[in-house]
Amino acid sequence: MNQSSSQKALRDTQAERRESGLTINKARKVFTSAEGTQVRAVDDVSLAIPQGEFFILLGPSGCGKTTLLRSIAGLETLDAGEIYLGDTRIDGLAPYRRPVNTVFQSYALFPHMTIAQNIAFGLQMEKQSKATIAKTVGDMLDLVHLSEIGGRKPNQLSGGQQQRVALARALAKSPQVLLLDESLSALDFKLRRQMQVELKRIQRETGITFVFVTHDQEEALSMGDHIAVFSEGKPKQIGTPQEIYDTPANRFVADFIGDINFLDATKVNGNCVEVQGVTFPVSQDVTNRSDGAALCVAVRPERIGLTSADSDGLLGTITALTFMGADIRCEVTLRDHTALQVRVSPPFDTNVLRPGGTVSIAIHADHMRVVEQ
Repeated sequence: MNQSSSQKALRDTQAERRESGLTINKARKVFTSAEGTQVRAVDDVSLAIPQGEFFILLGPSGCGKTTLLRSIAGLETLDAGEIYLGDTRIDGLAPYRRPVNTVFQSYALFPHMTIAQNIAFGLQMEKQSKATIAKTVGDMLDLVHLSEIGGRKPNQLSGGQQQRVALARALAKSPQVLLLDESLSALDFKLRRQMQVELKRIQRETGITFVFVTHDQEEALSMGDHIAVFSEGKPKQIGTPQEIYDTPANRFVADFIGDINFLDATKVNGNCVEVQGVTFPVSQDVTNRSDGAALCVAVRPERIGLTSADSDGLLGTITALTFMGADIRCEVTLRDHTALQVRVSPPFDTNVLRPGGTVSIAIHADHMRVVEQ
């Protein structure tokens, strides 16, 4: 590659970094387990997170998502790889020199200080002027809707209010990236839902990049602009919530995100699969698979229709019905004893939906997804 080509490649890389905001390149972190084995907590991970995104790191416990977050914050040292903010490489910087801030599961508020004093603390450590601190504290209290109670102590606040104070304190220093590690998990269900809405509002209003770690699939789907689904130290799929939910890349992602049914199928002519002798079209291109190849098909419970029994269709027996208000959840057992979970929305046909009744399974081609094992 000549010099001009090298310079162009460098400019292109820098432009991508500026555009992506936070760039992680082949990050690796290895721990030694208690048994003495090497565990790759972060396994050559590369991510490009655009500036101003609400980005979710999602996965089960032990998948590496928190280790990656701590590496961005500087609380863990990578064994290999690079982390950039725009054009600036930050993985070699001390944590306090990185333009990022972190909100942990434990809010770690100073109990002897008021809300306003908690928010002001970091600004005072930077020796900012009293006027600047007062304005910033006021702005942060307004942002998190706590301006009327800035004089209270943390023990006088609800869990949700303490969470907002922790957010305000982290945002007061105007970080380029805010890292949130399971920061809603200590809240009860209803308050957690409210805080999810609040977090989205705050992120939109500030325009700051949020990187949020969670193991809660519903939380990830409701909040993220993009989601990286982690397993065994690396992302198995990165996409929008709709892409992750509707078109999972593999069986792990399909199984981890929401409820799902898996059916053993066989590839037949064209873009069709056969399940227990019944042919179903699929919208994916499976023409590269040979006829007779064994496949795994995934379908969401709400994407399955139940109709009166048709001798030519895929038949099943309703073995359980649970009324949930917005829908009825059915368990349907197929002839090979495969149990399908089905959600039926109103209006409910009681002639079809009855325990012990035989039904035909209807699935549209767009809703059948062939997944890799």
